[in-house]
Amino acid sequence: MLGQELVSEFEINGYDVVAWDKEEIDITDKEQVNKKISALQPEIIINAAAYNAVDKIEQGEKELAERVNGYAVRNLAEAARRVDATLVHYSTDYVFDGAKEEGYKENDEPKPQSVYAHSKWLGEQMLVNYESGVGVQGLKFYLIRTSRLFGKPAKSEGAKKGFVDIMLRLADEKKELELVDEELSSPTCAVDLARRTREIIEWQKPFSIYHVTNSGACTWCGWAKKIFELSGKSVKMIRVGADKFPRPAKRPKYSVLLNTKLPPMRSWESALEEYLNLTEDNTNGH
Repeated sequence: MLGQELVSEFEINGYDVVAWDKEEIDITDKEQVNKKISALQPEIIINAAAYNAVDKIEQGEKELAERVNGYAVRNLAEAARRVDATLVHYSTDYVFDGAKEEGYKENDEPKPQSVYAHSKWLGEQMLVNYESGVGVQGLKFYLIRTSRLFGKPAKSEGAKKGFVDIMLRLADEKKELELVDEELSSPTCAVDLARRTREIIEWQKPFSIYHVTNSGACTWCGWAKKIFELSGKSVKMIRVGADKFPRPAKRPKYSVLLNTKLPPMRSWESALEEYLNLTEDNTNGH
């Protein structure tokens, strides 16, 4: 979902983009990563790869999650350092425990509560924690945390459908829906995240951690309500607590990412409206 928007954003702004999917590179293979990146000599490496099947990971895919979300980041970091490239890597609001109702700043201490969250936090350590010998010293990096990504469905096999598209489908299939009115976070448009990634690089911001989401926050139910409202879908919504749908992995109750370092992005409602209009145009063959 993010990868295709990054390719588009950087290409239309005059960059030479080489886009590798998992058929072209296995980022968990250190030797292959070194070889391919040394041959290419890129100035910027952007890692939009992640394994985020949160509940499957909790139920026995810890090793895979740690390889992809954690140790692979070190492979990329070492390769980037070798060719003096800037590495951009994405993390998640799930690295926080969700206890802070007011939200989390970039320098708040992560307290991951699920196996997935731990694997993403491990990836962060590979960038920021070189004093302990885990990370890579002298690395030029941007660690961007984001949340609730939505956008055009990814083309790659096994890609998850986003929440917006799932809600649109369910609205056509059902007259009423039970929706979790908990877990406050900020929906983020993949187009906006790609653009802000380019801007952070071009603004030559200090190498550090950044929180990038659309402005505002909502629960799952609040998000669905806005989706139905903007798309003209008529669905009876029943608000329920998170305990109505027991899931293996624990989710943070409050995980708004506070942005203290960058200009604010447009509201999630505005980004959602634009996405729904584009979706409708494509459906109508425009």
